[in-house]
Amino acid sequence: MFLDRYHVKLVPQNGERIWRFVLSRRAIVLTCTIVALLVMGSAIVALVTAGLAHREVSHLRVVARNQRRNVTSIDRQTEQLRTTLERVERENQRIEAAIGMPVHAVRPVRVVRKAPHAGSKVSLVRARLREIALLAARAASLSERTRNQASRVLNLGNITAMAQAALVAHIPSIDPVAGAPIVGCFCYRTYPDVEFHEGVDLGADWGEPVRAAAAGVVTAASYDGGYGLMVDIDHENGYVTWYAHLSSADVRVGEHVLKGQTIGRVGMTGFATGPHVHYQVMHDGTPIDPTPFLDGIPRNVIADKS
Repeated sequence: MFLDRYHVKLVPQNGERIWRFVLSRRAIVLTCTIVALLVMGSAIVALVTAGLAHREVSHLRVVARNQRRNVTSIDRQTEQLRTTLERVERENQRIEAAIGMPVHAVRPVRVVRKAPHAGSKVSLVRARLREIALLAARAASLSERTRNQASRVLNLGNITAMAQAALVAHIPSIDPVAGAPIVGCFCYRTYPDVEFHEGVDLGADWGEPVRAAAAGVVTAASYDGGYGLMVDIDHENGYVTWYAHLSSADVRVGEHVLKGQTIGRVGMTGFATGPHVHYQVMHDGTPIDPTPFLDGIPRNVIADKS
């Protein structure tokens, strides 16, 4: 049988005063219920808080892992970009040296290995981004310098090619009468005179075109004794060519002619036993054998002019 009321005495150790309480069974039950509910509520809150904390910790671990991966990826890309830039700058050094430009020193790129504040992931990523921005700026500057160098190299290449073409154009290198056989050599001979023949005779039919063996300026286009009607061309590089026994001259003194341009026609004027062209090549005032110049520029001449 349950009692409806309970008497509770609290006796201090000194016994000066005794505290008495009368509690009803209902009050005790209500108090115990409230305490139990509070304990259960606290336990539930603690469990929920622990679950949220665990979830937050898991999320932070994932974020940290992703940050580490991103930083590693940024490091790898930065290192690749740095290596590429230094390689391109070394190539630019060689280009600058080759074309006579001031050689720029290769500046090593400082790689940030840790953040300014240890443990700060945000600072680390910011440091990496600043480094990439620096590399990008250097890449843009290097690209502009490379474009300028390429333009200069192309211009120099064009100038060199033009100079080479002009050089080749002014050296005798074609047969004045295409396909004509040599009927008189660059040699001593006894007919029709006993003498050294200072050119070659090219056998051809009357009236065939005679071409300039190289570009130059016409210095003569008139009759010259036994040579008959003769055209002289100064190629302005020490070479002079003569074309004699012509039936007609198609150029005038002072005229600039191109290699392969028709300058006259085959004939037999002057002292000639039949239609042909006396072709003579002079270098620095001395007759040289024209034969090697009938089919291109001799290799030794190209070597001397390079």
